[in-house]
Amino acid sequence: MPILGEISLRNLTGVNPKLRLLCEEAIKESPIDFRVTEGLRTLSRQKHLVSIGASKTLDSRHLTGDAVDLVPWDGGPRWEWPLIYRLAEHIRSVALTHSISVRWGGVWDLAQSFTYTTKPPEELVNAYVSRMEAKGKKAFLDGPHFELCKRSI
Repeated sequence: MPILGEISLRNLTGVNPKLRLLCEEAIKESPIDFRVTEGLRTLSRQKHLVSIGASKTLDSRHLTGDAVDLVPWDGGPRWEWPLIYRLAEHIRSVALTHSISVRWGGVWDLAQSFTYTTKPPEELVNAYVSRMEAKGKKAFLDGPHFELCKRSI
């Protein structure tokens, strides 16, 4: 049975137990290998990520341990969207099984929890991008990011 590696486990230090459970359960039957690349962050790290455009806020859920970044892994990080969509679909399924309400960085403006959506992740992302374009804004896509919904903590 697949398990989270040493680096992923270290990156889960200080993460909310619900998210840790989600990651531990997700790896067991994941259609693709993944690594937890970020969990709890310091304010200094968050400021750096904002300064380089990798994050948009100093109010990140990573600062409280309520967010993780899960990256498809095959000898190294894989950033291709088809892999990210497959992983997101799997995370959603595991979250639903364990009644863990999560928000996904692939679609920031959902009125409901990503856990309880039924459309394919790619369709959700495309709709989000279209909504942002209609507002004259650029969508911020963070496919590896999963966070607990605030009302579920």
